Amino acid sequence: MEPATDVEVVLPNWPAPVNVRAISTTRNGGVSPAPYDSLNLGDHVGDDSRNVSCNRQRLRRQLGIPLEPLWLQQVHGTRVIRADAPNGLEADGAHTREPGVVCAVMTADCLPLLLCDSAGTKVAVLHAGWRGLLAGIVEAGVAALAGDGSDLMAWLGPAIGPDKFEVGEEVRELFLQKNERAEEAFRSSPRGRWLADLYLLARQRLLGCGVRRVSGGAFCTYDDEKRFFSYRRDQHTGRCATLIWLESA
Repeated sequence: MEPATDVEVVLPNWPAPVNVRAISTTRNGGVSPAPYDSLNLGDHVGDDSRNVSCNRQRLRRQLGIPLEPLWLQQVHGTRVIRADAPNGLEADGAHTREPGVVCAVMTADCLPLLLCDSAGTKVAVLHAGWRGLLAGIVEAGVAALAGDGSDLMAWLGPAIGPDKFEVGEEVRELFLQKNERAEEAFRSSPRGRWLADLYLLARQRLLGCGVRRVSGGAFCTYDDEKRFFSYRRDQHTGRCATLIWLESA
């Protein structure tokens, strides 16, 4: 194993209640060698399982995470499950109302999206790539919290930025079929394709659910190679994690 440094994370800048704890990891502070260097938290990308286990342990120990997070098998779908379910279930989101139970998703360009209510009684995290956004992962996450969208707030974590996420005409057309306003999230690229803004697409979906308090969305995992893994940039790479939980009273 490579020598490890302190775990580096991004702390969401959003008006969540004080008992709502959330972090988004970077690639720094773990033990995995290249191309997973160094805080790879994904056990499905080819990294040695011992490295992944060590990285997950370091994350919990250094940041005071109360329980082992629920690690999902993400499939770019819309299933959002309770975070007291067994690890490895196929889902792209998790939610909880129980203090100390930790929800998590892993990403390397897709959008991690946090939700919580004003009272700090329920939280969720969603894995929102373009397929999930199109299929309705945001709507599923809001529904899982079983509340009025106007009482929720969201934070958009590190994802590929609008200057780097190139897609084909077919992707743009699929979004326009769902919502004409999605046109605002696409602009032509020099290669005759389209640059898509995941952050704007997510904001549109949140607004459609009544969620108006939205923070974050100023990252680009592709450009920020020192801090983030990017599948589009490197293909063979690790995974960051975004986690949220309620602190015990």
